[in-house]
Amino acid sequence: MLAVCGGDGTVHEVIQGLVAAEALETVTLCVVPTGTVNFLADGLGIRGMRHGFKLAESGETRRLDLGIANDEPFVISAVVGVPAEASASVSSGVKSRLGRLGFVIEGIQKARSSGGLRVEVDAISEGEEFTWRGDALSVVAGNLRRFIETNERANAEDGTLEITIVEPLSAIDAVVETVKRRLLHRETSHVTDLESDRLEIIGLDDAPVTVSLDGEIRSYETVRISVRPRVLSVRVGDEYVPRLDRGSGENDENGPPDDGAA
Repeated sequence: MLAVCGGDGTVHEVIQGLVAAEALETVTLCVVPTGTVNFLADGLGIRGMRHGFKLAESGETRRLDLGIANDEPFVISAVVGVPAEASASVSSGVKSRLGRLGFVIEGIQKARSSGGLRVEVDAISEGEEFTWRGDALSVVAGNLRRFIETNERANAEDGTLEITIVEPLSAIDAVVETVKRRLLHRETSHVTDLESDRLEIIGLDDAPVTVSLDGEIRSYETVRISVRPRVLSVRVGDEYVPRLDRGSGENDENGPPDDGAA
């Protein structure tokens, strides 16, 4: 058992170490959230520091997929475009004072000033080759977290990533499409969704592509993303579910949980 006390960045570094040491099969991870932003802990149903230590002793163990972007692992998501740029530009002082609100404010400002990032996305989805080329406000490969639907938690146990491509759109279009997707569960013209276990994001501009891997900023000309299914053992809280089926309130289980012996 390895308990990690900190935020998403600290956990990200520890997981890199586990992968480098080839220790995923022998270590169970428990997150003790004390960071400014704790998306991973929230996704695992961990409500705070005391709860994290309690789960280290008696919590349920699940095995999660691990995303790999250019040989670097991630658990929450890999984000290209505006959210990544917003994360990179939020200062440590703003993060300390405002927490998540700082990311929201910066994201809004970036979205209003951004004309989009010209990219090509090549993926394998449902056994078919998929190619998208154009100006994107963001491209998100979500593993534990999704960014468009009402329920932000994705299914991190199904061996695929939830890919969302958001095209540049006006403020009015953004409101209309948000209502359609979140309340009416309808597809919209500026957002493309698919599931994939392999994809490549190629920057078509001269500048490198900014990528946020669980909040850690990297720059690449090409981002190659894949999935290692159910290789990360973690302790989770009672509120954790791999996915909440739209409108049903029922869990989408993917096999029985581990018995804690991992």
